[in-house]
Amino acid sequence: MFGLREPSHWLLLILVVVILFGAKRLPDSARALGRSLRIFKSEVKELNKEEKKSDEEGKSAN
Repeated sequence: MFGLREPSHWLLLILVVVILFGAKRLPDSARALGRSLRIFKSEVKELNKEEKKSDEEGKSAN
Protein backbone atom coordinates (compact mmCIF):
# COMPACT_ATOMS: atom_id res chain seq x y z
CA MET A 1 0.00 0.00 0.00
CA PHE A 2 2.33 2.75 1.21
CA GLY A 3 5.94 2.15 0.36
CA LEU A 4 8.56 3.91 2.44
CA ARG A 5 11.44 2.65 0.36
CA GLU A 6 12.76 5.93 -0.93
CA PRO A 7 14.67 8.33 1.32
CA SER A 8 12.40 11.20 0.31
CA HIS A 9 9.42 9.34 1.80
CA TRP A 10 11.25 8.94 5.11
CA LEU A 11 12.22 12.60 5.16
CA LEU A 12 8.64 13.65 4.51
CA LEU A 13 7.39 11.36 7.29
CA ILE A 14 9.96 12.74 9.76
CA LEU A 15 9.05 16.29 8.81
CA VAL A 16 5.34 15.65 9.40
CA VAL A 17 6.04 14.04 12.80
CA VAL A 18 8.24 16.96 13.89
CA ILE A 19 5.60 19.46 12.79
CA LEU A 20 2.81 17.59 14.59
CA PHE A 21 4.62 16.95 17.87
CA GLY A 22 7.18 19.72 17.92
CA ALA A 23 10.90 19.25 18.39
CA LYS A 24 10.70 19.74 22.17
CA ARG A 25 8.02 17.11 22.80
CA LEU A 26 9.42 14.51 20.40
CA PRO A 27 12.05 12.99 22.78
CA ASP A 28 9.49 12.67 25.58
CA SER A 29 6.99 11.06 23.23
CA ALA A 30 9.61 8.61 21.96
CA ARG A 31 10.61 7.75 25.53
CA ALA A 32 7.00 7.13 26.53
CA LEU A 33 6.45 4.98 23.45
CA GLY A 34 9.57 2.95 24.28
CA ARG A 35 8.37 2.37 27.84
CA SER A 36 4.94 1.32 26.63
CA LEU A 37 6.40 -1.12 24.12
CA ARG A 38 8.72 -2.58 26.77
CA ILE A 39 5.79 -3.13 29.15
CA PHE A 40 3.67 -4.63 26.36
CA LYS A 41 6.49 -6.99 25.38
CA SER A 42 6.97 -8.21 28.96
CA GLU A 43 3.22 -8.76 29.38
CA VAL A 44 3.06 -10.80 26.17
CA LYS A 45 6.05 -12.86 27.30
CA GLU A 46 4.41 -13.50 30.69
CA LEU A 47 1.15 -14.47 28.99
CA ASN A 48 3.00 -16.97 26.79
CA LYS A 49 4.72 -18.47 29.85
CA GLU A 50 1.40 -18.93 31.62
CA GLU A 51 -0.15 -20.45 28.49
CA LYS A 52 2.67 -22.97 28.12
CA LYS A 53 2.46 -23.82 31.82
CA SER A 54 -1.30 -24.46 31.63
CA ASP A 55 -0.83 -26.55 28.46
CA GLU A 56 1.80 -28.70 30.20
CA GLU A 57 -0.43 -29.13 33.25
CA GLY A 58 -3.34 -30.11 31.03
CA LYS A 59 -1.27 -32.71 29.18
CA SER A 60 0.10 -34.21 32.37
CA ALA A 61 -3.41 -34.51 33.85
CA ASN A 62 -4.58 -36.60 30.89
